[in-house]
Amino acid sequence: MTIDAQKKILRREINSRLKKISPDERKFFSQAVVEKFLAQPFYKNSKVIMAYSSTALEVQLEEFFLTALSHGKILAIPFIKGREMFAAKLSSLDELEVGAYGILTVKNAADKIIDAKNFDCIVTPGLAFDADCNRLGKGGGCYDKFFVNALHAKKIALAFDCQLVDKVPVAPNDVAVDVVITPSKIFCSG
Repeated sequence: MTIDAQKKILRREINSRLKKISPDERKFFSQAVVEKFLAQPFYKNSKVIMAYSSTALEVQLEEFFLTALSHGKILAIPFIKGREMFAAKLSSLDELEVGAYGILTVKNAADKIIDAKNFDCIVTPGLAFDADCNRLGKGGGCYDKFFVNALHAKKIALAFDCQLVDKVPVAPNDVAVDVVITPSKIFCSG
């Protein structure tokens, strides 16, 4: 079976698992994951952070946005232009609007771009992760391409325990994250 076929099957399986998490559980587990992340030195030492704008099935990050901004962090969230991902500075939740794929982004995002090389930390979404910090995304490759230019950023995945698998199928262009944090575990690569 090809790597692409393995990924397709795993995406279906993880999406099915994610749909079984109730809204109350999602809120509870999201809070637990975010609290673990906020306690880490790589968060505390980061000045410029990129974090994703959560979809309904992902770890919810609105409280993280508010906390990071209150801590004086420079915060950015992704926006897609064509098939390329950029990061735009977010100064307030009032700046959010619905962007590509129905995901919240920053109003006038193109005027607020932060270069990938300036990030200390990137909080990345994904569907599945393993103990080696391999990441299975949704299939667009946007984060893998972005990571190539974010040379100094620590790549952090926040996930639910049901997203952990024994082995994520990996293609040559896939980029692993540095840390995976779930409600019950923290994995670090290397």
